[in-house]
Amino acid sequence: MTTQTIAVAKSSSRFQVGGAHYQTRKWVNRVMLFLCGAAAFLAIVPLIWIVAYVTQEGGRFLSFDFFTQLPTPVGVPGGGVFNGIIGSGIVVGIACLLAIPVGIVAAFYAAEHPNTPLGIAMRFGTDVLSGVPSIVMGIFAYAIIVLPQKHFSAWSGGIALAIIMLPIVLRTTEEMLKLVPRNLREGSLALGASEWKTTVQVTLPAAINGVVTGIMLGIARVAGEAAPMIFTAFGNPNMNTDLDQPTATLPHMIYVYAISPYKDWHDKAWTTAFVLIVLVLGLNIAARLFTAWRLKKMGWH
Repeated sequence: MTTQTIAVAKSSSRFQVGGAHYQTRKWVNRVMLFLCGAAAFLAIVPLIWIVAYVTQEGGRFLSFDFFTQLPTPVGVPGGGVFNGIIGSGIVVGIACLLAIPVGIVAAFYAAEHPNTPLGIAMRFGTDVLSGVPSIVMGIFAYAIIVLPQKHFSAWSGGIALAIIMLPIVLRTTEEMLKLVPRNLREGSLALGASEWKTTVQVTLPAAINGVVTGIMLGIARVAGEAAPMIFTAFGNPNMNTDLDQPTATLPHMIYVYAISPYKDWHDKAWTTAFVLIVLVLGLNIAARLFTAWRLKKMGWH
């Protein structure tokens, strides 16, 4: 046996089960796995902490009447946030109607034509737009809608939230579309399907989970925005379903209750925050269940 063969044999033995290098790699793997698990735990600690604290502070004042009654004046017991729940639904609904179709269609263009001038400009613009503070969106909507109309309205609030929501939906959808294997699309085109039919019936269903996740992230982001509502929807102590009039929203009610000097309103601020979290969480769960049911029905799982 030559010297080189003996060296190779010794080197190979160290990487075998029970060898020195094998034990070292095994311990390094355990340490890195522990660090990854610790980092994952730390990532969800803020969420668990916030939900637990808001539940503790707001859940104790929760009652059925809080969902079905209008706010009461200071010193009057009882009352609820029914007008805020309806108002938030209206304003966020307007934002969804404006932002989701535009965001998804634009994402298809950006994913299919990433290197065109329009595709590059679109990605750059949405990246910049997503970093603009939400209060700037509120001031913008105030300048272009509220001032010309000379009054606050749900429309202006919905448009401000749509501008905030658009880059989230667009960029998330684009990234999800890029993850769809190209052979799916190429197979559909090879079978004679048109490009739009391939997009709607092949590419979009394959990426639907990520698309829905992006939409839910956008809704969760705008549903909790209070700053744009101060300049647009403004708030309303009464029930209002007119899109052209000031409307109460849950984030704005939290802001008004929280800055008041009254203990009763502070308690209502915590309870309203708890209601807002429950509504957003329930919407996310419902969307997940619907997506799973839809994919199962289409035979993707």
